[in-house]
Amino acid sequence: MAEGSAAVPSTELLEWPKKDKRRFLHAVYRVGDLDRTIKFYTECFGMKLLRKRDVPEEKYSNAFLGFGPEESHFVVELTYNYGVTSYDIGTGFGHFAIATPDVYKMVEDIRAKGGDITREPGPVKGGTSVIAFVKDPDGYIFELIQRASTPEPLCQVMLRVGDLDRSVKFYEKALGMKLVKKVDRPEYKYSIAMMGYAEEHETIVLELTYNYGVTEYTKGNAYAQVAISTDDVYKSGEVVEHVIQELGGKVTRKPGPIPGINTKITSFLDPDGWKTVLVDNEDFLKELK
Repeated sequence: MAEGSAAVPSTELLEWPKKDKRRFLHAVYRVGDLDRTIKFYTECFGMKLLRKRDVPEEKYSNAFLGFGPEESHFVVELTYNYGVTSYDIGTGFGHFAIATPDVYKMVEDIRAKGGDITREPGPVKGGTSVIAFVKDPDGYIFELIQRASTPEPLCQVMLRVGDLDRSVKFYEKALGMKLVKKVDRPEYKYSIAMMGYAEEHETIVLELTYNYGVTEYTKGNAYAQVAISTDDVYKSGEVVEHVIQELGGKVTRKPGPIPGINTKITSFLDPDGWKTVLVDNEDFLKELK
């Protein structure tokens, strides 16, 4: 046998991410006052508080909020660490996005409740889509996008990357995502790639942004990760290891159960250091019950 040939993965293994049952579960990030953020998201964005838990022995609390049940919707998982009132968001994290039938009305509602509007509603530069930007109490930016209807109002996580083609390949190969849309805007010196498991208006997408000539960003300590479901964390973890050897990144947790709750997960960093956690589908549903 030729040296190193044993390490070559089978075609069947590399095809696994595309056949696997995957969807975005939640985005995890840290906030300085859990109740303040819950109030803002429920009153200004119209999210529902889905569950909340306090873990005093580990000195943290978290809350899950979204526009529908966790079994079928992408949600946010807010983490409050006892005594920590602020975090550094860094330069790499971009924004979350919410789709709404009327951006103008939503902005007025948010303004009336004391929200911080960082971009007034109106069409995007050189286009017709109506958007606005709002800052939450911790400084996280939310883009509001006008869409007549959508099954998934919480519809984007935007992250900045240093090499767009490398990132697209990574998310296609390691996570089985599709390149849903790619836009190059040389006049504004940036390109974006929308990555997801269905078309942009049907689901949540990861919006990867490349700013010309910028290869590195600071991560800060505020945004943590996205979680994605899988039917087999072990097989998925094996694929991720192969893709990391090719494109870069790092496994941060080998596949296996979390002590105490037994949900099987694996976690890793992409070539830019953005973290993803893969969570066993059945274990996740058991956890919700």
